[in-house]
Amino acid sequence: MIRLVVFVAVVALALACGGAHAARLEPNAVNQAQFSEGEPNGVSPMLLKAQVLLDRARFSPGLIDGRVSENFTKAVAAFQAANGLQSDGKLTRETWDKLAATFAGPVLTTYEVTAKDVRGPFTKRIPARMESMAHLKRLGYRNAREKLAERFHVSEQLVRMLNLRAGFSKAGTTLVVPDVGRGDPPSQIASIEVDKASRQVRALDASGKAIAVYPASIGSEEKPAPSGTAEVKRVVHNPTYRYNPKFAFKGVKTRHPFTIAKGPNNPVGSVWIDLSIESYGIHGTPDPGKIGTTFSHGCIRMTNWDAEDLAAMVKPGTRVDFKDEAAQEGQAR
Repeated sequence: MIRLVVFVAVVALALACGGAHAARLEPNAVNQAQFSEGEPNGVSPMLLKAQVLLDRARFSPGLIDGRVSENFTKAVAAFQAANGLQSDGKLTRETWDKLAATFAGPVLTTYEVTAKDVRGPFTKRIPARMESMAHLKRLGYRNAREKLAERFHVSEQLVRMLNLRAGFSKAGTTLVVPDVGRGDPPSQIASIEVDKASRQVRALDASGKAIAVYPASIGSEEKPAPSGTAEVKRVVHNPTYRYNPKFAFKGVKTRHPFTIAKGPNNPVGSVWIDLSIESYGIHGTPDPGKIGTTFSHGCIRMTNWDAEDLAAMVKPGTRVDFKDEAAQEGQAR
């Protein structure tokens, strides 16, 4: 009897906590969130609202998840710098007020799932090894939930939390999602800056002002990103990926070249911005949650949605400047 009482109490507590957690992500709680001091624990309506506003303003926090993260802090700092505020990455009231002024509408809206969303084609099982990926005919989304989460720049966990009682595989279902409509991108940018130290990519206007800032994974010790200046050669949407054994990537054991089919879960994601330095490019990723926190195989890896946004701003000949850590340290001295 004691065990039964304890079990019932634990279940009741879990349901109560789950209910409170879900209530914090009701659309009204997020849309009407106001600034408050202190660092929230877990998913926060205030942080979720701030992330959506940053994303809309093209100071991308990467994957929107409603939590404090390094990418969020860097996005806040970039927004502060662009608006003449102290760029320490801390979400202050002054920063909040500037951010809230960028968009007066609700940051969460509704979306009706379409037949195209649930039709696919999906790739339910994607192997971890690149050699095995080469046997697939397409590297599509695994399911409709992953597809919809990426469309609205959110983690799958968050899109589930926003839609606790909704399914993702039936057309006509109404979902609560972030309003990440960024508006039309600038028709032209002067240059791209790839900052290795901060792991950010910036689209700059002719005066050197950042029009857009995105988190990125940039090179590694195994294959560092290049230095100096390059140019955009072309943009390839929905690219295939060809592996050259001379790259000798860690974990790839074959000595023969192979090609991986197109699709958003392809190793280079949904878009490839080809650079004038052979084998290097700016591209998307199948794993947006790791952007800015892990390294790449030398290229500049971004979320698919950020890479596509940047791709819409560039043209052949757009300059790409690589900002080295060593150069930064020299300037600091």
